[in-house]
Amino acid sequence: MDRVLQILNGSPMAIASDETTRICNHCDRAIPSSNIDLHYAHCSRNLEKCKVCGDMIPIKHAEEHFLDTHAPVACSLCSETMERGNLDIHKGENCPQRIVTCEFCEFPLPAIDLAEHQEVCGNRTEMCYLCNRYIRLRERYNHETRCTGIAENNLESSRDVRAAEREQGAPRRQPPEYSRRRLLFTIAVTGIAVLFGSLFFQKKAETAQVMIDNGILQLTLSNPDGIVTGVRYNNIDNLLEVLNEESNRGYWDLVWNSPGTTGTTGSFDVIKGTSFNVIVETEDQVEVSFIRSWGSSQDSKLVPLNIDKRFIVLRGCSGFYSYAIYEHLKDWPGFTLAETRLAFKLRKDKFHYMAMADNRQRYLPLPDDRLPGRGQALAYPEAVLLVNPVEPEFKGEVDDKYQYSCDNKDSQVHGWICTDQPAVGFWMVTPSNEFRSGGPVKQNLTSHVGPTTLAVFLSAHYSGEDLVPKFNAGEAWKKVFGPVFIYLNSGMEGEDPLWLWEDAKQKMVTEVESWPYTFPASDDFPKSNQRGNLSGRLLVKDRYASTEENIAANGGYIGLGPPGNAGSWQRECKDYQFWTNTDVNGYFVINDVRPGDYNLYAWVPGFIGDYHSPDLITIAPGSEIEVGDLIFEPPRNGPTLWEIGIPDRSAAEFYVPDPNPIYINKLYLNHPHRKIGNNNYQGTTWQIRFKLDNVDQSNSYILRVAIASATFSELQVRINDPKANPLFTSGLMGRDNSIARHGIHGLYWLYSVDIPGKLLLQPHNTIFLTQPRSTSPFQGIMYDYIRLEAPPTSSSSSSSSSNQ
Repeated sequence: MDRVLQILNGSPMAIASDETTRICNHCDRAIPSSNIDLHYAHCSRNLEKCKVCGDMIPIKHAEEHFLDTHAPVACSLCSETMERGNLDIHKGENCPQRIVTCEFCEFPLPAIDLAEHQEVCGNRTEMCYLCNRYIRLRERYNHETRCTGIAENNLESSRDVRAAEREQGAPRRQPPEYSRRRLLFTIAVTGIAVLFGSLFFQKKAETAQVMIDNGILQLTLSNPDGIVTGVRYNNIDNLLEVLNEESNRGYWDLVWNSPGTTGTTGSFDVIKGTSFNVIVETEDQVEVSFIRSWGSSQDSKLVPLNIDKRFIVLRGCSGFYSYAIYEHLKDWPGFTLAETRLAFKLRKDKFHYMAMADNRQRYLPLPDDRLPGRGQALAYPEAVLLVNPVEPEFKGEVDDKYQYSCDNKDSQVHGWICTDQPAVGFWMVTPSNEFRSGGPVKQNLTSHVGPTTLAVFLSAHYSGEDLVPKFNAGEAWKKVFGPVFIYLNSGMEGEDPLWLWEDAKQKMVTEVESWPYTFPASDDFPKSNQRGNLSGRLLVKDRYASTEENIAANGGYIGLGPPGNAGSWQRECKDYQFWTNTDVNGYFVINDVRPGDYNLYAWVPGFIGDYHSPDLITIAPGSEIEVGDLIFEPPRNGPTLWEIGIPDRSAAEFYVPDPNPIYINKLYLNHPHRKIGNNNYQGTTWQIRFKLDNVDQSNSYILRVAIASATFSELQVRINDPKANPLFTSGLMGRDNSIARHGIHGLYWLYSVDIPGKLLLQPHNTIFLTQPRSTSPFQGIMYDYIRLEAPPTSSSSSSSSSNQ
């Protein structure tokens, strides 16, 4: 008896038969002869062979099969491309960046670093509390089994004790004596010296370290890498995570790719210098430089940039400064630069309280809570549901680094507090945004679980590929990122640790007022007397919004940026921008602008569209330019019939359903505009129903749609017939991914749709706004503002009401 496997409607079914079989010419399977005709008719009509794996797939599921199984996808950890069906195995077993745990210290780190880490970690020593001898960690297990005096069945190994403590949720803010002893010893064997003085600089060749001490703090950097390996302050030997490799404590990094590539991923590079120089060494200041130079022998291995990382310590200053100079020479190959930043990884046993605004601060979970068993990765790997955190208070919450993002204009100070008494603060102060890409409302990461604090200078977050600068071969470019200030403060014994946040805000104000700094030694950083100023007044002309001919642009954003088109500033990512706000009367002053050629840009909350002055403005050293009254005429054809929302480039006032209660972060319980909806893989349509008592059928109406964010989306507009061909379609737009990153705005889009009066009815009408693309839960549109305008010549009175 032959046994054959028959496929019906894509489902396998085993049947037994004594009949002879024939091979189906379509699917190459053995089929009972009596059924071959029926089978072939069904098979050829409903199934097709996958060109990749050869499996027979129902035609209606062929695209889904390819996307779920064979579509190329990049690993979010290491950027390696593979078939989607292999991604889970890769992340779980093969990815060099997957998180594994050191068998000696049980610290989580990327698999690619495990061997090197364990080689060092296993040679660390611990005192055996039975025999009072120091034992290498790699020999600890064998020692414990042989050590004289061990009573069998009543003594646990130190590893078992730590495991039990973790399972019991040992309090993190009062680490056990064992943890403190091990940490102090780890610091001691690194060779970090304790130095005091008014301002002390030392280069230790034997330990390849550079140390700068001003009596308040001691900054230690690797030589010639220029990695910050230690920050000693307030009797704490190192504020940075001593359990990390030295290259993973305080560092500049970037993400780059070869020319012609698309997307926002690439090669991750912790920038390590190859030469060290002392730039300034006086009683008042030390400035050091770590340079990495590029040559043709490094083509395709390193980003084609000369990078000069600088660190500055001033006498009597409770902190240090850092900036970097990136340079691409004209005869070098092209590249793309997706991200660059300065990062600090702080001690996870000390820094647990994060603050970035008065209403955005809290204790954060531990990095261990993101490990398998404690955290459950959600649709995006950065988002983790805490199912078994070390501290039970976090159970059931979701933690995601993007929940702590912030607009550039609001991100001048953020950081961490160690609440151990006396408390210590570690703060990132950004005194200017001139060197950041994307303008004042570009969002960037700040601090997040790690504990990590960042100064992000260039990134594609909340914007997509539009903010990935692409440099061509033969394109010369140079830019200074920073300086930023790393501020350290401390409280008195028994003092409220949150005072440190108030102090950090005051320090930020001082640093902003001191910009541009006088002390950076690089000629590429112009001082105040080498810059220029520009002033004027911005007025808005909208006869349908005000009876006055021109009204003051109160609270408008106005800035100088590289020459371009209206709104091009939000996608500009290579050069410098200088922004300020207008006062209640519309007056503004933009101070300390670098010399160069610029256009003037502006936008005003409460009005749609962008102001742009195409006249070239040349800033020279010492120049004082007065531009007088500038008139901004927002897009407008006729009077407003109805409007929805507030034109402020954010979706804050639009309704979003309450989040699933199992996916929350308590930081945002009082921030309703940060709520997220459930995942919905179906295209959606919004209806705007309104009433027109009189319709001018001979003229056109204008629908203005301002969009705060779009991700792989499309906007279709239909009038009164949801099944009609769209009156308007935007086509595919947006890659800012703000939905996945908990944002309420990304890149701004403005569409104006002509609606012929003959399509409108008296009195009831419906506008259908459809977003039809639905292959991902993160595709979607966030609306900023919607308005319907009557024809400009219409004199008929039209009453209107709207709802959605």
